Amino acid sequence: MLAQLERVVPPSEDGKRIDVVLAGWLSEPRVRTQQRLAAGEVTVDGASVAKSHRVRAGERVRVLAPPPLAPLDKPPAVPIRWEDQHLAVIAKPAGLVVHAGAGQGSPTLVDALRQMGVPLAPSPDPTRPGIVHRLDRGTSGLLVVAKTAVAYSGLTQVFAAHAVDRRYWAIVDGVPDPFRATIDAPIARSAAVRTRFQVQDPGRRAVSHYDVIEAFGRAATLEVRLETGRTHQVRVHLAAIGHPVAGDRSYGASPTLAAELELFRPALHARLLGLSHPVTGERIEVTEPLPADLSAALAILKGRGGRVPS
Repeated sequence: MLAQLERVVPPSEDGKRIDVVLAGWLSEPRVRTQQRLAAGEVTVDGASVAKSHRVRAGERVRVLAPPPLAPLDKPPAVPIRWEDQHLAVIAKPAGLVVHAGAGQGSPTLVDALRQMGVPLAPSPDPTRPGIVHRLDRGTSGLLVVAKTAVAYSGLTQVFAAHAVDRRYWAIVDGVPDPFRATIDAPIARSAAVRTRFQVQDPGRRAVSHYDVIEAFGRAATLEVRLETGRTHQVRVHLAAIGHPVAGDRSYGASPTLAAELELFRPALHARLLGLSHPVTGERIEVTEPLPADLSAALAILKGRGGRVPS
């Protein structure tokens, strides 16, 4: 992945905060450099750092070019894969935020659905109508939204009971050993970087089950099934076992591997969503094929040859 800036810290900057130093080097507001740091676009001697990090003379600071997910002028139409009067299952593209939040000015999935005329159930938070669960901005794939109040209430209960089959496809750095395992580790917000999370006790219980689909030496493809649904759960759990999602700079993924696979976002895709309809009881199961960028990354890996676990 190309660097927007790469520089060795001179003695004159020794001991200064990284956000202050970068703001001067890049001639931009400190709030923008802090956003870069939170997004993992900055490394010091190859590692991500918090905005409070104080640089030392001789350290090599690298600012990666941000992913080409430019702010949108208007929300795009999003594909609806399944729908009735109560629910809609959406295929969210990478780069689209689900709902408005702090610092979020771009159009959102909620904006897109409203523009498409999709009714959304009222919720306690007026910025999140119809939204019971989310996908990260950089994650693509399936998400269900409630169109009616009765569906919203029922869907909330279904998710609270962990009665939703959610399966993700991912490329990770390295090859996990064993090939199949359960990660049962609590997750809490990072004290150092508030936009990130980490395995930490005390924290909220989080359980993920993974299976290696194919191993490629420096990387592997995985299916990850969620038992719980914490923020950044798949990304945090895989990073915690030493195999971050490829392209996920926020959680320590290799910039070199991301460049080789031409990844500009985490290689994470919500490929299957299954649940019992909260109103009708009908069983719903929807799958979503890989988007073009992840298909291309997989083709690059397969060109090197891999092995399927027995």
